[in-house]
Amino acid sequence: MAENLTLEQIQNFKGKYPRQLWYLFFSEMWERFCFYGMRGMLTFFMVSQLSMTDENANLQYGATQAFVYAFTFIGGLFADKILGFRKSLFWGGILMIVGSAILAYDPHQFFFLGISFTVVGTGFFKPNISTMVGALYKGNDVRRDAGFSLFYAGINIGGLLGGYACIYLGKEYSWHLAFGLAGIVMTISLLTFIFTKNSLGPIGLSPFKNEEIEETFADGLDPKSPSAAVTIKSKATGKKWYDYAVYAGSLAIIPVIMIMVAKTQYTDWFMYTIGPATLIYLIYEMTKYSWAENKKLIAAIIFILFAIIFWGIYEQSGGSMSLFAARNLDNKLLGVLTLDPNGVNNSANSFFVIIFAFIFSLVWIGLAKKKIEPNTVVKFGMGFLFLAGGFFILYSTRFFANAQGITSLDAFTLSYLVITFGELCLSPIGLSIMTKLSPVKLQGVMMGMWFLAAAYGQYVAGIIGANMAKGGQNDTTIQKLATFTDGYKQLAVYALIAGVLLIVISPLVKKLMQDVK
Repeated sequence: MAENLTLEQIQNFKGKYPRQLWYLFFSEMWERFCFYGMRGMLTFFMVSQLSMTDENANLQYGATQAFVYAFTFIGGLFADKILGFRKSLFWGGILMIVGSAILAYDPHQFFFLGISFTVVGTGFFKPNISTMVGALYKGNDVRRDAGFSLFYAGINIGGLLGGYACIYLGKEYSWHLAFGLAGIVMTISLLTFIFTKNSLGPIGLSPFKNEEIEETFADGLDPKSPSAAVTIKSKATGKKWYDYAVYAGSLAIIPVIMIMVAKTQYTDWFMYTIGPATLIYLIYEMTKYSWAENKKLIAAIIFILFAIIFWGIYEQSGGSMSLFAARNLDNKLLGVLTLDPNGVNNSANSFFVIIFAFIFSLVWIGLAKKKIEPNTVVKFGMGFLFLAGGFFILYSTRFFANAQGITSLDAFTLSYLVITFGELCLSPIGLSIMTKLSPVKLQGVMMGMWFLAAAYGQYVAGIIGANMAKGGQNDTTIQKLATFTDGYKQLAVYALIAGVLLIVISPLVKKLMQDVK
C-alpha cells in the first residue's frame, strides 16, 4: 500500500537516520553478499579451476571488475534519463540473479557468460541505490556523511558474510553451491527492495513519471453545446518503449561483454575509450550550468582522479593478495583461531568496516558539532596516508616468514585494519560528496563517474598484479613472498605521495567546492 510521502516529509526526519535508509541498507547488504562473494572467488577460481597462469588471472580479474564498475556509469545514465532509479535497480537485480544461476549450473563451461550477466546487472543496481540514499537528505544536512557511513557498513556486512562463505563453500564443498548461494541472497535483496519501495515517496521514479501533456480544445468538449476553450492535462504516454529499448539493449550487449572480458586486449581498448568519452559528455553537460555549479563539478573530477589512484592500490585485495593469501600465509589468527587465509583476505576488511564505520560516523558528527571536522579533501588525504601505512605493514610480512616463505596471518590482518581506516576516510565520503557537488539532474551520472573511477582502479590493479606475477610462475614460495612484498612497498610509497599532495592542495579544492563541506 502506497504511503504517498512527499520528498519534504522524508527529508524532515527526526533523529540521526531516516527509516528509509534502513530499508536500502538491507537491500544493499544482500546484494553486496552476492557481489563480494563472487568477487572473492574470481582469481582463485581462475587459477585453480580454469588453469590460468597468475598473470592472466590477474588481468582477467582486473578486466572483469573494470567492466563491473564501468557499467555503473551507463546504469546511472539510463536511470537519470529513462528508467529512474527504482526500475534500474530492479532490472539490475534480475540480471545478477540470472548470472548467478548460470554460474551455479556450470561455472567451468559458462564462466564468462555468467560473469557478463553480473557485470551488466551490477551496472544498473549499484549507482542507483547509492543515489537514492543521497536523496533522503537535504543538501545542507550535516547528517548525510553519517548516513552514508552507516550505509557503507551495510555494504560490508554483506561483504563479510559473502566474502568468507562463498570461497569456503567453493574450496571445501562445491563451486556450484558457492555460486548458487550468491544467487539466493541476491533474490533476498531484490525482494527486500520490492516490499519497501513505497516508503521512498517520489525518490527514484522515472523522469517521465509525472510528465504531463496539455491539450487545448478551442470549442469545448461537447460539439452540441459550444463553450469556451478547455485545456486538458493528461499523463504522458508512449514513453514505455524507451524502457523496453534499454532492457533489450542491455541483453544484446551481454555477448559483447563476454568476448571483451575473455580477451583482455579488448578491455584495454574499452578503457582507453570510455574515460575520454565520459569526460567529453560531462563537459557537454557542464555547458548547461553556471560557472558556480561548474566549479563544484571540477572539484568532483579532482576527487574522481585521486580515487583512481586509491582503488588501483587498494584493489590488490581481489587479485595479487588473493594469491598471496593462498600461498604465503599460515592459517592461525592470534595463535588460537584456525581460518582459511583466502576467507580472511576476502572478509577482514568488511569485518573492520562493520566495527569502525559507526564509530567513524559518530566521530564526524562530534567534530562537526564542535566545528573542527576536517574538510572532505583532508579526509581524502588521510585515506591515502592510512592506505600507505597498511601496505607498509604488508611489506613487513616478509620479516615474519619461515624458511618455506609462509608468513603471519596476524600481520596480514593488521594491514587490513589500517587499510580499512583509509577506506572509511575516503569511500563513504566519496559517495556523499558526489551527491553534494552534483546538480540534481546529473547526480546519477556523477555517481556513475565515481564508480567509473573504481573501474579504472580495478583495471590498474589487475595490471599491477599481473606485473608482480610476470616471469615468476615457477618461482618458489619464498621467491613469490619477496616479489609481492617488494611490490606492496612500492605501492605504499605511491599512496604516501598522493596523500601528502591532496592535503597540500586542499585549500584550492575547498575554494572550488564553495559552500559544500
